[in-house]
Amino acid sequence: RSWADVKNRLDSDRRCYGFFHPRLPGEPLIFVEVALMNHIAESITPLLDESAAPDDLTRATTAIFYSISNTQTGLRGVSFGDSLIKHVVETLQAEFPRLKVFATLSPIPGLRSWLQRNAPAELLAAWERWDELGEHDTPRRALLGWAARYLTQEWADGKPLDPVARFHLGNGARVERLNWGADPSAKGVRQSYGLMVNYLYDLKRLDRHRAQLAAGKIPMAGALEDLYL
Repeated sequence: RSWADVKNRLDSDRRCYGFFHPRLPGEPLIFVEVALMNHIAESITPLLDESAAPDDLTRATTAIFYSISNTQTGLRGVSFGDSLIKHVVETLQAEFPRLKVFATLSPIPGLRSWLQRNAPAELLAAWERWDELGEHDTPRRALLGWAARYLTQEWADGKPLDPVARFHLGNGARVERLNWGADPSAKGVRQSYGLMVNYLYDLKRLDRHRAQLAAGKIPMAGALEDLYL
């Protein structure tokens, strides 16, 4: 959005990687933006805060992939994810051997439109006031349950329905955690009532997760199952 935004995304606790192909020299195909932290991020707001001090790199144990941008519209739908994620993780580990956790903070772009087609009218009305719902309010718990179902049970043409889920799950990640109010921007509310999701890349289980997905079962943390209605 501005030079201050660029500076924040390129600060000492951040990394930005471009993925190139020899057929398109000088033209990046994808950008991956990474925040180095000591926990799994649960909100995009602090990551985009241009006035925040950088995190202490000596304490960084976690790499958060908070933005993955495809720059070539003509290649939309072509997956370079496996090579991309693998290269980024290897590069990060070489620079920061203390890093143990690799996860995303991802949008859920198809959630709200899917809910509008499938959820009861009374819940849809309650979710319009999502930012007023307390932790134990029934509509809030219901929205988390519906979102968990959307991410872990809904398929299209043999692949996860949500496009971002399709990308990360296809690369061996698992659905790790839903985050309430993680993106309160107009776009975040329009897409998913502000919900965001963490996908976890467990480097020892990537092949197992891909095999699970091929067998028709979406890999997920136990906490996601607990959210089911």
